[in-house]
Amino acid sequence: MNIRSLTRGDGVVIGAAVLLFIASFLDIYSVDGATGLDMPNAWGSGPVLLGVVLAGIIGAALVVMSRGLAQLPKVAGIDLGQFGVAFTVFAAWSALGNVFDPTGGVDNVSNGGSGPDAGTGLILSLVATVVMAAAAIATPLVPALKGALIGAPKPPSPQPYGGQPYPGGQPQGGYGYPGAGAPQQPYGGQPQAGQPFGADAGAGQPQQAQPPASDFSPFWFAVPVPRPLFAEDGSPTPIAELAPGTWYLAVEQRGQGFIAQTQDGRRGVLQDTSGIQRG
Repeated sequence: MNIRSLTRGDGVVIGAAVLLFIASFLDIYSVDGATGLDMPNAWGSGPVLLGVVLAGIIGAALVVMSRGLAQLPKVAGIDLGQFGVAFTVFAAWSALGNVFDPTGGVDNVSNGGSGPDAGTGLILSLVATVVMAAAAIATPLVPALKGALIGAPKPPSPQPYGGQPYPGGQPQGGYGYPGAGAPQQPYGGQPQAGQPFGADAGAGQPQQAQPPASDFSPFWFAVPVPRPLFAEDGSPTPIAELAPGTWYLAVEQRGQGFIAQTQDGRRGVLQDTSGIQRG
């Protein structure tokens, strides 16, 4: 699971789930004037436990998993993340009903015909489930919630593709640095290795044409949203998915896109380069 693909909205869902779990250990009933009574918590009430606590926690887990996993199983063609959103809404609805009628319409006769009120546990459960459901629904819609929960780490210094790191920060030649590190011959000097025997560099002899250097240099980048990576042979089936919050290396231009290399060494074509962050 890639935690760097989680959003701020997912962080709100996780925080609300933690608050709901804490609230499950608090009293769900409150009786005015009663002292010394041992009130039950959510773990002692089946409807509250199943309809509020477990439904909310399961929903939060499914929502977070749908963001953090590249491939998530589907049930009847429906994404489990959508099931998670439905669970959080159901939990909030159940919590609202329990707050309005904690005892299900059964009055406490010993308390003068008025039943107990909602306790601290039920009230906090309602707050947690409402916040959880709102964040789960609004995250894909609100730009502020779609931002990365954990910022991407600082990208490493770019190096020639397939080469070794620069000792001391100086390039040693390789991809993107044609001729780097080769000493330049002064005009009129002696011919260097590789020149025809007897040739004079300053005698006006025609020089061998050098191929033009490519304008493309490798760079690190991160994607704003998950993007598919396609095979270099043009196959329509993705070979990998680039996740937000992770740095990848662009090694070659390919039309409007470029060839990217993942951290495990796989290479493919990134066709959609809109909104990428360069390192």
